[in-house]
Amino acid sequence: MAVLWLDEISAGDLEKVGGKGASLGELTGAGLPVPPGFVVTAGTYRSFIESAEIDEELFAAVDVDVEDSSALAAAADRAQELILETPFPDELREEILESYREVGDGEAFVAVRSSATAEDLPDASFAGQQETFLNVTEENLLERVRECWASLFTQRAIYYRQEQGFDHSAVNIAVVVQQMVDAEKSGVMFTSHPSTGDPTMIIEAAWGLGEAVVSGAVSPDNYVVEREDRSVDVSVAEKKVMHVKDEETGTTVEREVPDDKRNARVIDDEEIDRLLDLGERVENHYETPQDVEWAIAGGDVYMLQSRPITTIDDSESAADAASGSAAGGIDATQGITDGSGSAAAAESSDDAAGADTNGAESGSGGMLVDGLGSSPGTVSGAARIVTKLDDLDKVSDGDIIVTEMTMPDMVPAMKRAAGIVTDEGGMTSHAAIVSRELGVPAVVGTTNATTVLEDGRVVTLDGDKGAVLEGQEVEPEEETEPVEEVRPQSPVKPMTATEVKVNVSIPEAAERAAATGADGVGLLRMEHMILSLNQTPAKYIEENGEDAYITELVEGIRGVADEFYPRPVRTRTLDAPTDEFRQLEGGADEPEEHNPMLGYRGIRRSLDRPDVFAHELEAFRRLYEMGYDNVEIMFPLVNDAEDVYQAKRLMEEAGIDPEKRKWGVMIETPASALAVEEMADAGIDFASFGTNDLTQYTLAVDRNNEHVADRFDELHPSVLRLIGDVIETCREHDVNTSICGQAGSKPEMAQFLVNEGISSISANIDAVRDVQHEVKRVEQKLLLDSVR
Repeated sequence: MAVLWLDEISAGDLEKVGGKGASLGELTGAGLPVPPGFVVTAGTYRSFIESAEIDEELFAAVDVDVEDSSALAAAADRAQELILETPFPDELREEILESYREVGDGEAFVAVRSSATAEDLPDASFAGQQETFLNVTEENLLERVRECWASLFTQRAIYYRQEQGFDHSAVNIAVVVQQMVDAEKSGVMFTSHPSTGDPTMIIEAAWGLGEAVVSGAVSPDNYVVEREDRSVDVSVAEKKVMHVKDEETGTTVEREVPDDKRNARVIDDEEIDRLLDLGERVENHYETPQDVEWAIAGGDVYMLQSRPITTIDDSESAADAASGSAAGGIDATQGITDGSGSAAAAESSDDAAGADTNGAESGSGGMLVDGLGSSPGTVSGAARIVTKLDDLDKVSDGDIIVTEMTMPDMVPAMKRAAGIVTDEGGMTSHAAIVSRELGVPAVVGTTNATTVLEDGRVVTLDGDKGAVLEGQEVEPEEETEPVEEVRPQSPVKPMTATEVKVNVSIPEAAERAAATGADGVGLLRMEHMILSLNQTPAKYIEENGEDAYITELVEGIRGVADEFYPRPVRTRTLDAPTDEFRQLEGGADEPEEHNPMLGYRGIRRSLDRPDVFAHELEAFRRLYEMGYDNVEIMFPLVNDAEDVYQAKRLMEEAGIDPEKRKWGVMIETPASALAVEEMADAGIDFASFGTNDLTQYTLAVDRNNEHVADRFDELHPSVLRLIGDVIETCREHDVNTSICGQAGSKPEMAQFLVNEGISSISANIDAVRDVQHEVKRVEQKLLLDSVR
């Protein structure tokens, strides 16, 4: 038989019906409230491709180097084409349609959901890799089944299987066809604490269909319930949108939540009790904590899916659980743990960066040099003077790099180092930004460290005070994982209407950034990917070809997009001043500028060199083709709407539809702040404040000049006035606003931004959780003030 009904299926049928089908069948058999339906078995898919004699060609097509973007794209296209263009055998067609007619008397709207045989397993979860279609009718059912089969061979699915070591030919796919629940409210539930396994249930709830919660389109309510006494800690979010079925077309659409429901609690105590009862039943049935998708319609509670929680550590103590937890997080419920999935975190920034925990006074040694403490922590190690790139070979694990200024090609050595000291640079220099992202203590702008410190001399670096001291003041600690250092102590992040995202300068920091539980990436800098090639784009293309250059960009962005999927990754196009390009191979052709920060950079460079800019846009186009719909495009240093219209035209010429993709601009100059209304009319989806540049251009303070570092103030009234005016204008034009400058990590700035109504704040990696708590505190105060 091509079809098995859910009440015929149990957990032992995994190979026949895939992880999702087996789970739903097991739940049905246990008497839990699962909507009726059937599964088109994995064997049916296998028979389909073998009977049509496309199986050998199919698996040969996907046997490619997945790191070759062009080959991967061609493989996915060919594999999907083979399946989509192969007709259904008549007997199979009739069996599927006849089964459908038994669901809801033949007029039902159904969900058609992929169920791969390597999906939703206790030790591996690939949920979301294959397709799901909602509100499907008989007219397009067969096509949707075939599209589910074809989705086994999207670029992302091919890439992930190969990375996870799954043989393409050994993975089959079943398709669940299940009656739709026209949910009035829905969400997800962890039956036990997702990192410790403690008897604490966590429920998220939003209005309408659950896809809005799973995809991250809405900030849901959060309910933390102690199972012993059923006490509830409720965090009510502002729920701006909901996913519902359009009554005329039957398709799933996004609607605004009615005003009276936006800030209303979604589920009451009685509904929580019913969910808890079901959660305990399903956990007892499986004998392991579960991650459950649920919905409520017509007063009835339905279970739509249940899978094991993969992030609970088996060790006995919380500390052990924290250090040994799974890095992947819970994939289907980004709104709860957002990939953190662990209780690990240091108690202070000093501890997080490897500071002395034995009570040693970091300031007891003689001061050798001082500067700006740009990345917290106190470490001791041998100083290694780096005056040229060849010197990086002498940097070993635990050494302290001492250099005039860091460059992107130093990143591998910076990852090995215990600390970093530079002569030049301020709090927003490359050394400062990258060291914070890597979790490496740093002191920048010392002016003379490379001449005062001796190579091999043991020193102590205090990244909080900005000092380099004589001798060893800190005993080396056991090696720690930078990723674990930033994991929140609790995987339950503060629920806020204002999204809190994270800044990422280098793809190497993506895993650490994702572990923070941020709502996405507010700024991914493309220039660091380009500068790390150690050649200008023109030189690299000359020696390696256009495709190789584009592939470098695709791989860099994809590494971050993978870590955060489906959370958004806002990627800024090239913004590097000419003095950084001049230091690269091929940089002799770059113009010499008296002040490169005011010169040939950002969108002005891109528009002046559309031939080179086209390669960046082609990288975005390929990523969209590969299925990375979480990537957003951001243009830097725009001044007016004319810049926006030109960039928009180049996007269209590159094959990117501005109506379908999220794109926007940086607000980094007073001119752009004053012209934001015209840019909104040009079609931008968001405007993001680059406070480092906005401050520098408003106050006439060079942000990388240590001599005027004390004059650099993002909280200056003039800067705040520009920001406030832009937020107000954008709200009037339905344009999202965000901040991706370093200032977003400051509590004072967070307070100001939330009060002004900003859409999101993007913080440094080590500040995400603090900003989340600060945002929640400010939002709660606003709510209290509104009712007093």
